[in-house]
Amino acid sequence: MSVGATDRSRAKYACHPSRSRGRVFPQADSASRTAFQRDRDRIIHTTAFRRLKEKTQVFVAHEGDHYRTRLTHSLEVAQIARTIARALDADEDLTEALALAHDLGHPPFGHAGERALAECMKEYGGFDHNAHTLRIITKSEVRYAEFEGLNLTWETVEGIVKHNGPLVTPVRGEDQLGWGITDYSHWRELELSSFASLEAQIAALSDDIAYNNHDIDDGLRAGLLNLEELAQLPLVGETLAAVRKRYPSTAEENLILEMVRELIGRMVTDVLDETRTRLDALQPESADAIRQAGRETAAFSNDMLVGLAEVRRHLFANMYRHYKVNRMMAQAERVVREQFGLFHSDPGLLPTRFRKQAGEAGSVELARHVCDYIAGMTDRYALEEHHRLFTVQGYF
Repeated sequence: MSVGATDRSRAKYACHPSRSRGRVFPQADSASRTAFQRDRDRIIHTTAFRRLKEKTQVFVAHEGDHYRTRLTHSLEVAQIARTIARALDADEDLTEALALAHDLGHPPFGHAGERALAECMKEYGGFDHNAHTLRIITKSEVRYAEFEGLNLTWETVEGIVKHNGPLVTPVRGEDQLGWGITDYSHWRELELSSFASLEAQIAALSDDIAYNNHDIDDGLRAGLLNLEELAQLPLVGETLAAVRKRYPSTAEENLILEMVRELIGRMVTDVLDETRTRLDALQPESADAIRQAGRETAAFSNDMLVGLAEVRRHLFANMYRHYKVNRMMAQAERVVREQFGLFHSDPGLLPTRFRKQAGEAGSVELARHVCDYIAGMTDRYALEEHHRLFTVQGYF
């Protein structure tokens, strides 16, 4: 047992590092860190994690220094997730690892880049950023002499793959899983028809809390959202009214920051209350009892779900589909599609490392290597590579 493996309060339903199902490639315990701490640290040191600093959340990364990127978003998710995990006596290190890893598989330009890659890969097994995260942690990141990938514990790999719920359901069979999942030789061992651990469920909810609130903050900062229109939404309006009452003379900029902070607090409290109610009803004796519960154990209340749905509809209509964002995303999709088409038709244009692994022009094998290459790009690199490929520079 690793030093520190029992030095924290963990509930019976939590994942315990000393009882981990282990790694694909067995490794000796660390003298100073639990298995889940080592997983978290390995994730932080990946190239994929560093690239998140130049990947779009909503705004393309170079548009402004103060807007969220995938990296700052992941850090905010991890902070919220740690808070919830500690309050529920779940394993904080595993929760943090899952929060930090959840967006590793995102391509450049956020959901626009994902839509474009999914379209390009439609005939070759598809593309999904969660499945691509699995590919990164088990194959693409080559940092160790003894194995490909990061060799993370079963609990971390399972949580990354299933944090949004079961992948195999009564209406979705194994035959509908994309190649990003089935290319992993141990995918069936992840028990894809069950829910994930409480830690993974906490990480997923923390993602919702973080992006809804920082999108409000970034949208107001960018001038795409109007504070008074947002205040018509009950969840936002009640919070804003309480903040205005508490700070009647504060500047609007500080008022917005206080409102966002208060909203995050309300959502965290709601998750804690609802999850404790479900835990009391379930009385789980182990982490596997959470997995077999038949529904999420960590959850928002019904009232909060209604309020969040209204917020999301407003953000979708007024921010995610604002014409300025639409123009930016249309350009981003074109950058991805054009590069994919060119590389897939002429693999000789790929960088040496990818060209050595690639198949023949037009093949499934080549498509998947091109997908790996493009998905790993930052926004800035994708724009620069597109410029190099499609803009004549000087004389030959």
